[in-house]
Amino acid sequence: MKSSIIVFPGSNCDRDVAVAIKNVTNTTAQMLWHKETSIKNTDLIILPGGFSHGDYLRSGSIASRAPIMKEVIKCANNGIPVVGICNGFQILTECGLLPGVLMRNKNMNFICKYVNLISKNKNLWVKDNEINKVISYPVAHHDGNYFVNKDDLEILVKNNRIIFQYCSNDGKIDEKANINGSVNNIAGITNDNGNVLGMMPHPERAIDNRLGGIDGINFFENILNVIGT
Repeated sequence: MKSSIIVFPGSNCDRDVAVAIKNVTNTTAQMLWHKETSIKNTDLIILPGGFSHGDYLRSGSIASRAPIMKEVIKCANNGIPVVGICNGFQILTECGLLPGVLMRNKNMNFICKYVNLISKNKNLWVKDNEINKVISYPVAHHDGNYFVNKDDLEILVKNNRIIFQYCSNDGKIDEKANINGSVNNIAGITNDNGNVLGMMPHPERAIDNRLGGIDGINFFENILNVIGT
């Protein structure tokens, strides 16, 4: 598997993703600086978490206009899998690859903890045996409150594009489990073709029990199985 990680000023999870890919898939990702203008020979593109450009203006807004993003959009439109994690999700909405916006958390606080997630729909990004199963990834965000208008929400639901939702320990999707106020407890969505995924939780931080959990291993193993070696 040939993967590419886009690095922006203020990224702080780029190395975490690289380590996760190396440890889980035994492959080495190429790190691409945001001022690059081409992406060559890649099977996967990841926009990592962090605080690109200090989150000035809006989270992800400046990064979405980086030179490399023209190539990311081109690759996404050509079917290359693209994952945006946390700040990467914000960048994907800002550049128009995904609908909606990530706003300030409802409680106005930065949230940093493990959360429960569930995936209800068969999709490219979750193993079949994890559908309808509660998994746990950490989050670390101040602007994770996902909002989309009613019409676009209906499209997401109708086309099974909601990939992850915040839930309780027993898989219940309700207001109590909604950590940041996101509409429909949304934690991750895809584009219409399913090859672009934006998610607020960090699977790359859940690959070692010493760090709190290992559910993220399945996420990267699944990518390897789907994309191939």
